[in-house]
Amino acid sequence: MLTAAVRDLHRHYPGQYLTDVRTPFPELWENNPYLTPLSDDDPEAEVIQCEYPLIHRSNGSPYHFIHGFEQFLSKTLDLQIQPTEFKGDIHLSEDELASFEYLGEIEAVEKPFWLIVSGGKYDFTVKWWDARRYQEVVDNLRGRVEFVQVGEMSHCHPPLNGVIDLRGQTSLRALIRLMHFAQGVLTPISLLMHLSAAVPVRRGAPPLRPCVVVAGGREPSQWAAYGHHQFIHTIGQLPCCAQGGCWKARTVPIGDGESGDLPEHLCTNVVNDEGLFLPRCMHMITSAEVTRRIEDYFVGGILRDDPRDNESIATEK
Repeated sequence: MLTAAVRDLHRHYPGQYLTDVRTPFPELWENNPYLTPLSDDDPEAEVIQCEYPLIHRSNGSPYHFIHGFEQFLSKTLDLQIQPTEFKGDIHLSEDELASFEYLGEIEAVEKPFWLIVSGGKYDFTVKWWDARRYQEVVDNLRGRVEFVQVGEMSHCHPPLNGVIDLRGQTSLRALIRLMHFAQGVLTPISLLMHLSAAVPVRRGAPPLRPCVVVAGGREPSQWAAYGHHQFIHTIGQLPCCAQGGCWKARTVPIGDGESGDLPEHLCTNVVNDEGLFLPRCMHMITSAEVTRRIEDYFVGGILRDDPRDNESIATEK
């Protein structure tokens, strides 16, 4: 989201600012044309610790996450910055755009593939869906959709059968390259969801990358969803998310001593499904529904089973 704010700062005020970033994720900023190397001790540089306090109004205001940093910078710098595109700003080099050379099993993918995430980080387990249901989706679409499973091994990403397993094998930059060549994405609310919108599509692909998000009731759809995504949420269907996202952290305590285990951060509507604890908002989302949302991209005609036909779709658009 900060990449979008920097982009829009320069688009609204061209030539008026030099910007650089200090971030734990520099790979997101590679090839970014809006950055100029600045020294930490540059006496003319102003250091801004960027925040997005707009999130505290997210349930009741018609704003997306992309507005968060932009409104903060506007207030801090006394400017008027607005989104110029509804996505983050990720840039690939000409080499990255031209071909995909990847070490590992990805070389075995000879047809279009979807990226899939089966879990998530331990700080927000409320976002997790049932790995068994992800497996059912993979099984339902076997022979039609090739899935490539990704995720950091320090997080929870249960292995799936019948997929190309790249868990723990991708740097952030490699994940961005994978996203560029991916036909679609199946994910909970996650980095992958935002990358699916921000990373340019490959040459010949439909202009907006298909993405199905298993969202539940944690985050309000206007804050988290992108317009072309299939964002499966339950906001307004349960008392705990009747007026917006619950913003809870964990489904049940996991005993790691973190604040997410505190009662005020725990889900208040948990379903015990054969020993697997799920927020009811996630339990309500079935594998059949998720399968249908993926199939609808084919039914609607954005995607076709013959990958050669997808190039003609992009040309027609």
